[in-house]
Amino acid sequence: MKLAVIGGGGVRSMFLAKSLAQRAAELGITTLAFMDNDEVKLNIYGKMARKTALYINPDIDFQLTTDAKEAVRDADYVITTIREGGDEMRVRDERIALSLGVLGQETTGAAGFSFALRSVNVLAEYCELIKKYAKPGCKVFNFTNPAGVVSQTLRDMGYAFTYGICDAPSGMLNSFAKLYDAPEGSVKGEVYGLNHLSYFKSITLDGKEIMPELIENDEAYEKTDMRYFEKDLLRERKCVLNEYLYYFYYREKALNNILNAEKTRGEQICEINKNMTEELKGIDIENDFDSALAVFEKWYGIRENNYMASETGIKRKAPWKFDINSKDSGGYAGVALKFIEIARSKKSDSMILCVPNNGAIKELENGDVVEITCDITENGAVPHKFTDLDEQNIELIRRVKIYERLASKAIREKSVQAAVEALALHPLVNSYSLAKELVKNYLILNKNYTEGWK
Repeated sequence: MKLAVIGGGGVRSMFLAKSLAQRAAELGITTLAFMDNDEVKLNIYGKMARKTALYINPDIDFQLTTDAKEAVRDADYVITTIREGGDEMRVRDERIALSLGVLGQETTGAAGFSFALRSVNVLAEYCELIKKYAKPGCKVFNFTNPAGVVSQTLRDMGYAFTYGICDAPSGMLNSFAKLYDAPEGSVKGEVYGLNHLSYFKSITLDGKEIMPELIENDEAYEKTDMRYFEKDLLRERKCVLNEYLYYFYYREKALNNILNAEKTRGEQICEINKNMTEELKGIDIENDFDSALAVFEKWYGIRENNYMASETGIKRKAPWKFDINSKDSGGYAGVALKFIEIARSKKSDSMILCVPNNGAIKELENGDVVEITCDITENGAVPHKFTDLDEQNIELIRRVKIYERLASKAIREKSVQAAVEALALHPLVNSYSLAKELVKNYLILNKNYTEGWK
C-alpha cells in the first residue's frame, strides 16, 4: 500500500512520519511519498521525517519529491496538509482582521476565509492529479485549514473522495483517558457540529458515561483543554466543548488578549519556524540527526507551550520532547490511520470525521460537511444521527454553516457578493460594513489568486 503526503516538508512532518511508520507493518503500508514544492523545507523537515520513519521501520520505501504527479502515482491514500502563501501570509491574514477589530484566527476567524481562498484551488489541482494517477478508489484526507470551509468547498466541487480530518476531538478524548489513567482508545465520544465548532453529546470510558463527572472534575480544567472554559459554561451547555469554541464564547476576551499581546499566534509561529529553519540549514540531517533533533525540540517546545496563549492568557507548562521510541498518540495522522484500519478490517467501527451530513443533524442540509462521529466501513463513512440537540448549540452551528456554504460559493464562483454575505453572517464578524472592508482587503492581499473575481 502506498500513502502520499502533499505538504511533506512542513514542520510537523516528523510527527506524521512517526505515526505512519509505527503502524505501517500492521496496516500494510509499504511506501510513503512525502511531496513538497518548497525544496529547502523538504530537504530539512522531509529528511528528518524520513530519518524518523526508517529508524522505526527500515523496510519502508520512503520517497521525498517535489513532483506531485509522482507522489500520488498509484497511491491508495493521500494526506493533504499545505500552507499556500506560507507563514507570512497567515500573519497578514490575521492582522487585516485585527486592524478592523475582528478576530483573525486562521480557522474560526475571518482570516480563515483568506486562507481558504488561496488553498482550495491549489488542492483542487492536486485532486485532479489524484483522479488521474492514483489508484481507483483512492481516499484523500485533508488537514489543510480552515478544514471546515476547505472540506465543504472540495465536496461542492465534486471531490467526493475527500474527507476533512482534525485531531482536536481525538486529542481531547486521549487527554481524558490520561486523566483517568486509562488506556488510549478507552474513552469515546459522540460528537456533532462543525470543524473547530463541535460539541460532545456523550463521553464514555469503557462504555460508562462520564461526561457529567468530567464537567465537575476540577482536575480536568487543569490538565486538559477544558482549561479554556469556566465550569458554569459547561454546566449550562450540559456538554464538553471543542477547545476552539473559546473564540465564540469568549470573543471579546480573545480579541483583547490578542491585541494586547506582543505577537499574534501567527507571528509567533512565523518567527519560530523561520529561526528553526535557519538553524537547521547548517546541520547535516543525514549524518547528524541528533543535533537536528535537539534544535527541533528547542523551537517546537516553545511553539507548543505558547499554543492559544496569546488568545487566552494561559500557557502550557509541560516540558516538550520528541521521543522517537514512545508509542505515538497519532495526531492527525492517527485520524487517517484509524480510517484505514477500520476499512481494511472489513468490520464497522466509529470515529470522528468531517463528512457530508446526510440527515444526521436534521437542522442542516444533506450536503453540509459536518464534524461528527461516524461508522466507518470498507465503503466509506456513515454519520451517526443526532436528535434532541440543544437549540443554542444548533443555532451557532447553523450560523457558521451558512457562512461556510456562502464561502464555498464565493470561492467556486469567484463572487465578491457571496464573500461579503458570508463574512457579514459570520458570528465573529457580524457586520455588513466590516465584511465589505475585509473582502476588499483580502482580495488585494490575494491578488495572485483572485483573477476573474467580480
